[in-house]
Amino acid sequence: MMLLMKSPEVQLLGITVITGNSWRDEEVAHALRMVEGLGRTDIPVFAGAVFPLIRTAEETRLFDRLYGKVSFLGAYTDTNAPVGWDKVDPARMPEGLPKIHTADENAAQFMVRMVHAHPHQVTIMALGPLTNVAIACRLDPHFAELAQELVLMGGSLNPQTNAAEWINRPRHEFNFWFDPEATSIVLREKWAKVTTTTIDVSIKTRAEPEVLDGLAKAHSAAAQWVTKYTPRPLFPNYLWDEMAVAAWLDPSLILGERFVYMDVATDHGAAYGDTLIYTEADKPSLTPSQVHAITDVDLPRLQKMIVERLSVEKE
Repeated sequence: MMLLMKSPEVQLLGITVITGNSWRDEEVAHALRMVEGLGRTDIPVFAGAVFPLIRTAEETRLFDRLYGKVSFLGAYTDTNAPVGWDKVDPARMPEGLPKIHTADENAAQFMVRMVHAHPHQVTIMALGPLTNVAIACRLDPHFAELAQELVLMGGSLNPQTNAAEWINRPRHEFNFWFDPEATSIVLREKWAKVTTTTIDVSIKTRAEPEVLDGLAKAHSAAAQWVTKYTPRPLFPNYLWDEMAVAAWLDPSLILGERFVYMDVATDHGAAYGDTLIYTEADKPSLTPSQVHAITDVDLPRLQKMIVERLSVEKE
């Protein structure tokens, strides 16, 4: 979000929030405090869906018993359970609680309103689970076709890694997995363009030491915010969302991509939430979206771009 805020070629219309790594209300509080801390309270924050369309915590825990443990459960982890979906624990807010509030409109309605106000000019930057975007698609059948582009951080093709999360489940990726039905709805819409940064490329990125050390030397509000509130050592040490934003801002950073038709498994078995990909030859009759799936990046230039943009004192 800071990278978007600090990029002069971007008009950031608003920030929409969804349950993902943590519950929605805690994520909302972090977003509000960030715009306060950076002096950008002109950017509205919109609360979205609290729960996935169908997946529940109970079913997810049953999945563990039937098919094996998933290494990261996001808001469904045991550490989030004592907090609850409708509470914000001040102890989990080292930056302090926000003084400002979210906009009255919900996230899906805001996105629909924006694509109608600016037809074919709005990029939807969806860097978490896709519940809000799916609801917008269901609210307005013209939503996807009126957007300029959809950019995702999600999906997994064949990542080359020994990391426990993917070595035995290479098609597993948290954002798509957390709300598989929403992901499938979104990927079956008729977007002008869909780009996603997959696990394959995300695990090739690195924030520490290059990015964090570079920002620690800068004096901008954004650099100081990241330096103060990013724990070190950082694990995992990947530039997940920053990679997706940077590749959209500067496509020349992309060194490898595959053009595939992409969907997600929604049958409630062992593969529930896994990424599905097809070629032109074997795609299903109910064709999902063709996706620019990014698989490689110019890492030194990516790191340099993040440090330079977040280090600028003013936009």
